[in-house]
Amino acid sequence: MPIDSSVVGQELPSSVEDLSVRRVLAYAAGLADTSPAVFDDLAGDLAAPPPFCVSLEWPVVSHPEIRERLGAAPDELLRGVHASQDSVFHRAMRPGMRLTTRGTMVGMRQTRAGTLATTRLDTEAEDGPVVSSWQMTMYRGVELEGGDRELESGPALPEPASSPAPEYSRIRIARELPHVYTECAQIWNPIHTERAVARAAGLPDIILHGTATWALAGREIVARHAAGDPTRLRRLRGSFRAMVIPGSEIEVEHSASDAPGGQTIVSFRVRNAEGEEAVADGWAVISREGG
Repeated sequence: MPIDSSVVGQELPSSVEDLSVRRVLAYAAGLADTSPAVFDDLAGDLAAPPPFCVSLEWPVVSHPEIRERLGAAPDELLRGVHASQDSVFHRAMRPGMRLTTRGTMVGMRQTRAGTLATTRLDTEAEDGPVVSSWQMTMYRGVELEGGDRELESGPALPEPASSPAPEYSRIRIARELPHVYTECAQIWNPIHTERAVARAAGLPDIILHGTATWALAGREIVARHAAGDPTRLRRLRGSFRAMVIPGSEIEVEHSASDAPGGQTIVSFRVRNAEGEEAVADGWAVISREGG
C-alpha cells in the first residue's frame, strides 16, 4: 500500500513540554557531555545541548496519528529510517521555558530507495521561536501515490570561505550508550536496544541512533570551535548513512572556516569503525556570540 502524498501541507499533532533542570542534565549525560554550560546547574545560566531539540520533536514525528495519515500498511511504516536532520537554533533552550513543538509535512518524493518524506518542526517558547528543524525520513521500498510534492526544503547550505586542513576527534561508543541515550533523550526504537529486534530487522547488532551520532559530532564541534559555549551553535545539519555498532569507535573529521557576519562554518563528517560515513554532508554554523 503506497504512501499518499496528499498528506503534504498537513499540520501534525503538537507537543508541549515545561523544560526542567532534570531533563537538561539527563540529555547531556546521555551524550557524556559534562561541560559546565550544560551539566552544572550551579555554574550559571544552564542551557540544553542544542541537539536536545530532537527529544522535543520525537513526540510529534512518532505520534500514532501520523501513521494513519500516511496511509501505508503498518509493516511498511516500520521501514522508515531517519535520513537527515537540519536544525537551526534561534536561541538556547533553558530550564523554565514552556516549549511547544509543531510539525508540518512539507515534502514527499519518490526515489529509487523508496519514499522520502520531509517534515518541518518548529519549537517555540511563549515569547517566540527557539528551534526550526527540517527532518527527512526514508520509507524504504514503499511507493508514493499522488506524485512528488514539495512546499519547502531547508535553508541553503553555507559556503565556507576556505578549506583549511581538517581536524580529527575519536570517540569511543560504549556498548551501553544506545540504552543510555534512549532513556536520557526519551527516544525509543527497539532496534537500538534489543538485539533480537535488531537481528529480526536484518541488522547485525543493535545500532546507535543517528541523532546520537549527530549530537556527538555537535558536542565535539562546540568544544573545538565554539570555546565550549553551546549557545554559539546556530545550525547543525547531517545526513545519516552507515551504521554505528556500539562497542566501536567513530571518527569526527571537522574543518572550520570564517564566514561573513562573524560566523564560523564547520564542515564535518563522521566515520564508523569500518571507515564508512555514518554522518555525511555535515555542516555547523557558529556565531561570534552566544544567545
